[in-house]
Amino acid sequence: MVHLGRDLKDPPVVAFLVAFQQNKQLIGEKGLLPCQLYLQDIKKYFKGKVGLDALSYAPTLIWFLDWSAMDSTLDCLALAGLAVAAFVLLTGCANMVLMSLLWLLYLSLVNVGQIWWVLRWESQLLETGFLGIFLCPLWTLSRLPQGSPPSRIVIWSFRWLIFRIMLGAGLIKIRGDRCWRELTCMDYHYEVLLIVSGNLSFLNWLTMVPSLACFDDASLALLFGARLRERAARLQLPGPEGERLSLGSCVRRVLNISLGLLIAYLSIPVVLNLLSSRQVMNTSFNPLRIVNTYGAFGSITKERTEVILQGTSSLDPKDPTAVWEEFEFKCKPGDLRRRPCLISPYHYRLDWLMWFAAFQTYEQNEWIIHLAGKLLAQEEETLSLLATNPFAGRDPPRWIRGEHFKYKFSQPGGKHASDGKWWIRKRIGPYFPPVNLQGLRKFFEDRNWPYPVQN
Repeated sequence: MVHLGRDLKDPPVVAFLVAFQQNKQLIGEKGLLPCQLYLQDIKKYFKGKVGLDALSYAPTLIWFLDWSAMDSTLDCLALAGLAVAAFVLLTGCANMVLMSLLWLLYLSLVNVGQIWWVLRWESQLLETGFLGIFLCPLWTLSRLPQGSPPSRIVIWSFRWLIFRIMLGAGLIKIRGDRCWRELTCMDYHYEVLLIVSGNLSFLNWLTMVPSLACFDDASLALLFGARLRERAARLQLPGPEGERLSLGSCVRRVLNISLGLLIAYLSIPVVLNLLSSRQVMNTSFNPLRIVNTYGAFGSITKERTEVILQGTSSLDPKDPTAVWEEFEFKCKPGDLRRRPCLISPYHYRLDWLMWFAAFQTYEQNEWIIHLAGKLLAQEEETLSLLATNPFAGRDPPRWIRGEHFKYKFSQPGGKHASDGKWWIRKRIGPYFPPVNLQGLRKFFEDRNWPYPVQN
């Protein structure tokens, strides 16, 4: 399974790059949901101690690192992961030590990421990465070390992963939405090609990785050079009879057997969930997220709604002559003339949560009011998450409001398309009322959020 080991190297690079570029704005010291406050709440719940209970609830290296410079701590974790992942990708070399480090670093970020990191692909990447540890030799960095073929236990663990992903996704659809049973959901689900333009395309690429475990190297031999095929064939040959196993091989064998037993034990609640008529999708039953339950798009929204944030310099937000200008996000619909972005496999976390917020209320997504406050203060780090700022080079807006719109694609050759518009939208109504910075002071204080300071 040489190809499987190679393809495991790409997702971590993207994941750590996204973390490095978005961590501070989302969970940093001045983030929308600061992870320091989150950890303090956990510590308080467990009587002010960082003991086994707190570690089990949120396993992360950050418990033992400097909280007074949380932005630097988050950067160090992301950069360390990015450096190791890039080394593995560029050299094609990995061992159990490096892969374990990657898994531990990403686990440390996911477990303090709150709503920004509860997405399915986070758990799926952690489970895939955990299994990837056991594909590798113990400590050598040889690309194809002799005598270290992947264990059948590991290969079947990957097959068990892809089986759960596919079965879980199928069952949640059959149980979740009538349109799947009527074969009409795809009319809405694939309105744009997901793996190219979707802000969730990282999941599609990641799901391909365990799928490769269903193939043998011989069946994909044409994809590799003759020299690599020959070395891969030699790798799987049994050693001379009577040859003593090296220490590394003995350790790997013990670890692989232990892995098989662990996967079997942790799969019990996952199987019970799959068999349940009240199936829960995308859930971890253990804090290390080693064996998870999956399932996506159990129900399909037939309409696309979006929250559009608007600001004005007017003294009175109720003034009918007030000019409201829109903030543009990097990848979600906004400007009617901007085509859907092609970002695969990068992921914009704020844009993704803005989509979820659109079919909930702002009371269920308090971070969106936090975002409004930061836009009122024109905080540079938060603005870096946006594509355009209509108040750049000017005085900050006095008021910010959220407007609710229904979006749909313009028809090719139609009136709107000929006018250069990719989208057609219709206003639904207000999402949250106009707010100003002074009026949000108590809102921030009640949540211990740092009060935005105008630059």
